[in-house]
Order: sequence, then C-alpha cells, then structure tokens
Amino acid sequence: MKILFLGDIVGRSGRDALTQRLPALRAQLDLDLVVVNGENASHGFGLAPDMARAFLAAGTDVITLGNHAWDRREIIPFLEEEKRVIRPANFPPGTPGAGAVVVEVRGGRRALVMNVMGRLFMDPLDDPFRAVQAELQRHTLGRTIQAAILDVHAEASSEKQAFGHSFDGMLSLVIGTHTHVPTADHQILPGGTAYQTDAGMCGDYDSVIGMQKGGAALRFWKKMPGEKLAPAEGEATLCGLYLETDDATGLATRVAPLRQGGRLSQIVP
Repeated sequence: MKILFLGDIVGRSGRDALTQRLPALRAQLDLDLVVVNGENASHGFGLAPDMARAFLAAGTDVITLGNHAWDRREIIPFLEEEKRVIRPANFPPGTPGAGAVVVEVRGGRRALVMNVMGRLFMDPLDDPFRAVQAELQRHTLGRTIQAAILDVHAEASSEKQAFGHSFDGMLSLVIGTHTHVPTADHQILPGGTAYQTDAGMCGDYDSVIGMQKGGAALRFWKKMPGEKLAPAEGEATLCGLYLETDDATGLATRVAPLRQGGRLSQIVP
C-alpha cells in the first residue's frame, strides 16, 4: 500500500496548499491512502465541517484531530455524520465521535487509522497506550487489515518515541503531530513499523509554528497575553511522510519525507 500522511494543516495557507496540491500528489505518487491532521485548519484553532469536506473532496481519506478538536463547536455533530474524521481515542467514554476508523482502499484492501493524544504537557486524558492496545485487539495486521496508521498528537518527543517502540511490529506507521516542526528521524524500526517523531505542519514556515511571528514572539518578551494569534498567510509548505507497506504483513518497506512548496528544502519521494 502507498500511503501519505500530512501534518497539521494551519490556517488558510495550509488549507489552500492541501486542496490545490493533493490531487496532483495523489496521482503522481499513485497513493492508496491519504491521512491528514486537520485540527489547526480553522484560523489555527479547530476544524470546521466545510473545511473537512473540502479536504475529503481533494483526495484525503481520513482526517485526524487533537487538542483543538472542539474549538469549532459545529464539528461535534459532524463527527457523528462523517466517520472519516476522527478525534483522539483516549478522550473519556461518551465523547462524541470515534478515535479510529477502518477505510477501504482500492483492491478491497482495508486500512485502520487511529488517533491518540499524549499526556505529557497536555490535557490529562485517559491512557493513550492502552487505548491503542485495545483497538489493536480488534484487528490482525496483514489479515483483517492491510495497514495500520497511528497519529500521536503529543508535545513530548519521548512520549512519541515510546509509542513507536511499544507498538513496533504491530502498526505500519507511528507518526507524531502537534509540534509543527518536521523532525529528521524518519526510519523503519527493527520490528518493521515506520516512525517519525513529528510530521511537521502544512503551513507558512515564516512564522512561529504557523502563527504570525510578531505577536507570537512578543508573548515571550512580555510574558503577557497580547493580541489574538492569527495564522501566517504566506505560501505553505506541505510537510508529511510517504510510506509503502507489504500487504502480506502490513509492515513498512519504504519511508521517505515529503516537503513541497514554501520556504523549506523541497523533497518529494
């Protein structure tokens, strides 16, 4: 299976980059599955249903969320309507939506996509490790599903790495989101699971993690709340990870970063 995971979409710049470039990328890379983290799409905070529909129409198969999942209240009923948009699985029982979804791709193959949120320096949610373990007990990689992707929306690199090693050999990909900076540690772990600590954001990198740099930087100088943060509006870089898997095992056979457009060095697998 050929899979593309794209990191946090930030503001209009990120949204435009995704909707304009993804159809061509999907054809160029002959993709079977595209997963996108969309939790910062709406002015940097949350995801609106119309934005989710635009991402799906552009060729996204699954949208994951994170700590800004509920910033746009209208997403709550939408999660019941559109199962391809998932929120972290370790929100408490009874939370709207689901933390995992199985989607069918060409050839009748099935892919599991999961989303969890870390607990270090984040909200104190339920145990994300046990949430993943419980979901994996419902599936068999290489048999009932041909791929399994986990988006770990977390602050601490140590927590993300712990996920990678804990589930090595049980998932096709463990990929981090939330910190908005692409890390240089993409690899296939010893058990066959692809891993990267953070996919980076799809947004304007002439910014402070996607937000206009003046106001964001001033907060560190004054240690006081200033004007409301707003997304930077320059050309976005699409950042993510490309992955190929073996249908027989569900494990990774190739992994490569993707950076297209904007200010960062360019690389397309």
